[in-house]
Amino acid sequence: MRISVPKEIKKHEYRVSMTPDAVAECVAFDHEVWVETLAGEGVGFDDADYIEAGAKIAGSASETFDKGELIVKVKEPQLHECAMLRPDQTLFTYLHLAADKPQAEALCKSGCIAIAYETVTDRFGRLPLLSPMSEVAGRMSVQVGAAALERHNGGRGLLLGGVPGVLPAKVVILGGGVSGTHAAQMAIGMRADVTLFDISDKRLDELDQIYGGRLKTAYSTRSAVAKAVMEADLIIGAVLIPGAVAPKLVTADMVKTMQPGAVLVDIAIDQGGCFETSRPTTHDEPTFIVDGIVHYCVANMPGAVARTSAMALGKATLPFIWRLAKGGIKDTLRDDPHLAAGLNVADGYIAYEPVARDLDMEFRTPDWL
Repeated sequence: MRISVPKEIKKHEYRVSMTPDAVAECVAFDHEVWVETLAGEGVGFDDADYIEAGAKIAGSASETFDKGELIVKVKEPQLHECAMLRPDQTLFTYLHLAADKPQAEALCKSGCIAIAYETVTDRFGRLPLLSPMSEVAGRMSVQVGAAALERHNGGRGLLLGGVPGVLPAKVVILGGGVSGTHAAQMAIGMRADVTLFDISDKRLDELDQIYGGRLKTAYSTRSAVAKAVMEADLIIGAVLIPGAVAPKLVTADMVKTMQPGAVLVDIAIDQGGCFETSRPTTHDEPTFIVDGIVHYCVANMPGAVARTSAMALGKATLPFIWRLAKGGIKDTLRDDPHLAAGLNVADGYIAYEPVARDLDMEFRTPDWL
């Protein structure tokens, strides 16, 4: 199969979807890999590294898209990239369509098959292609939140872990999944006062067993969250409904009750955000202030640590790329229910029901599935 790796073009997106090692593995199985020139420069891989791995170098984005049967990316395609896709091609990348109707419509118009990393499952019901970037975002959320708390950044002027004789900052984490758990690890390590909310008693019990008294756990109800929001110095939103719009757990009215200079970090911003006052930002201007509260809502957080992120994502996606390339796209999706769970667009329609519902678009399972 011909596999294409375009250069990422979203603002301050330096990751690359396949490392030279991943390319070499595909070439070893007689697949042809086209990599757009300079696609890996943001993470320290130059064209020579890809040539040595057996790739062919494409001189432009249009050539890269034209060559591939399977287009492997990191971030969702921009609208002019969607226009380069054809019905005989498959796109494999993060899509986050539930918060992006123009992209969804453009992908439907292209006629391509689009498989979203974030809804591919494994045999345990987990999200193996979302997990690596959730880990990164969870860990990053604490360090960016700590920086935003500094006075010159608009924050309360607090050190996350305090010092002897001075209380540490209060950190509230909404969601006990992958990103929330990694955020808790980092916040505890920095000696903050950490409380994590979730709606799963089982998950709260697991986290209590792991962290004991170092982590406070609480069942998530509107009133409990509202009270915690009033007292928090840093709130990390880490909720996830696979493929669907994130629930708004912190309302605009709740934000008004927070202490001036407190910080909100919205990991769920790719899915629309879990704070009512959130809006997507970039690494250029990562924060904004609403009612005296600092909001960090960067939609591609892991792009800031691009090399770590690219290597973590590459090792997770490679087995799935192998399967798609070896077995053929439609046959593999028919035979593999976990990859089929990632199917979001096919034959001009939305093929993932939560996305269709959130966007008020027609849902249709393709006849060949």
